Amino acid sequence: MEHHEHQIQFMPKDPLEIDYEALPEDASLAAHLSAGALAGIAEHTVMFPIDSIKTRMQMNLSTKEISRGLVKSISRISSTEGFRALWKGVSSVILGAGPAHAIYFSVFESTKTFLVNRLTNSPHSTRIVTDANHPLIASCAGVAATTASDALMTPFDMLKQRMQASAAYTENKSTSVRLIKLARDIYKNEGISAFFISYPTTLFTNIPFAALNFGFYEYSSLLLNPNNSYNPYLHCVSGGIAGGIAAALTTPLDCVRTVLQTRGISQNETLRHVTGFNTAAKALYKEAGYAAFWKGLKPRVIFNIPGTAISWTAYEFCKEILIKG
Repeated sequence: MEHHEHQIQFMPKDPLEIDYEALPEDASLAAHLSAGALAGIAEHTVMFPIDSIKTRMQMNLSTKEISRGLVKSISRISSTEGFRALWKGVSSVILGAGPAHAIYFSVFESTKTFLVNRLTNSPHSTRIVTDANHPLIASCAGVAATTASDALMTPFDMLKQRMQASAAYTENKSTSVRLIKLARDIYKNEGISAFFISYPTTLFTNIPFAALNFGFYEYSSLLLNPNNSYNPYLHCVSGGIAGGIAAALTTPLDCVRTVLQTRGISQNETLRHVTGFNTAAKALYKEAGYAAFWKGLKPRVIFNIPGTAISWTAYEFCKEILIKG
């Protein structure tokens, strides 16, 4: 078993040594589940209003005011619909993001450790965590992680986008959209398949996003933090870089996913009858050409830079406290 020592300085001349081997055998898994859950909730809730703007843009709900700038869009929606309109759907995110991200980071760490043990000459780890930096291995582990977590998160993400869009469609802006009632109505009117119709497209979007996110995070960490020490600032910068790049490159796929998840309430007749990735992509192209695939680029990037930075920073912090501390 690997032997690591971690020093916590309570006083300049009073270092306390902690032996990781003294931790109980199940500490890593439990801690990773907790760290992943907290990171996911932090990532999705803090920047939620920006995600709401992105959804509206991609649904062709945006007016000129929304297209002109995020600050003006938030101000206009808050003044005309109320500030709560920007937070519709956050309950679905809170319910889904915790468990989904717990799975996400746990699968990532365990897969990464497995691949590092099998494919490299690094000292073998018998725990779920390895501190080895390998961008390509991290990308592969990220693909496994997103495949597992999206199976759980996709229905919650669909409900979130329906609730975000409902704020623009509802004539009485004070009308509250209840999560349970919405889920029941969707099941009654569209069937269970409505919750998972975007899962293949979600994977098609999130697999490259995860590969880019994890790969660029590890690569940035190698450049900025070669000693792999706990450094919240560098974790934050590396996460922001990775999230921004991954978000920009996968925006076209995210547009198709939004069309599929919101087809049941779309006011556009063409978008309302899409049945899968191909029909959704063709419908988008028919509506606005290639420009339709880049709607919401700015808010998506703006959401993911701080969102991913927050996620990685929160995750590394939780790891430091729960696992190494």
